[in-house]
Amino acid sequence: MMMRFEREFYRRDVLEVAPLLLGQHLVRIYPDGSRAIYVITETEAYRGGEDRACHASKGRTPRTEVMFGDGGWLYIYLIYGMYWMLNVVTCREDIPQAVLIRGLREASGPGRLTRLIQVDQTFYGEDLVSSDRIWVEESGICPEYTTGPRIGIDYAGEPWKDMPWRFLMIL
Repeated sequence: MMMRFEREFYRRDVLEVAPLLLGQHLVRIYPDGSRAIYVITETEAYRGGEDRACHASKGRTPRTEVMFGDGGWLYIYLIYGMYWMLNVVTCREDIPQAVLIRGLREASGPGRLTRLIQVDQTFYGEDLVSSDRIWVEESGICPEYTTGPRIGIDYAGEPWKDMPWRFLMIL
């Protein structure tokens, strides 16, 4: 059995954690008690107040509050009124950073992903270190990956929209 990542894993800079999540296992325990293990294949890094594509760049709000906490918590938000986005908070308190989980081997795209694993607003603030319904386990592999610009953030302008902070596992 693989080990769940502890708090220290998440307390690193988002640009370190985002690629390290590739190839790792996202474990989901469903309400009926069934267990599913998914492989993370795509992530995007959002690096705090300086990153104009990051929600924290607008300051601390009720929506972004969890991003200002310790690493290892989930930041969940709704886009287009229909898709929940699954983000893993990284770094330390008062340094708001998060990794958007964009893809799993079983689902490409963050909206499809959250529908597949049945994640919604009730997961906001969930602790990946102690949760009994969702966590990340080390898979024992360190896959090759490529980088590229993040998707759907043209509003952030230069240089933020073209930062190579999207990480894709080479399958």
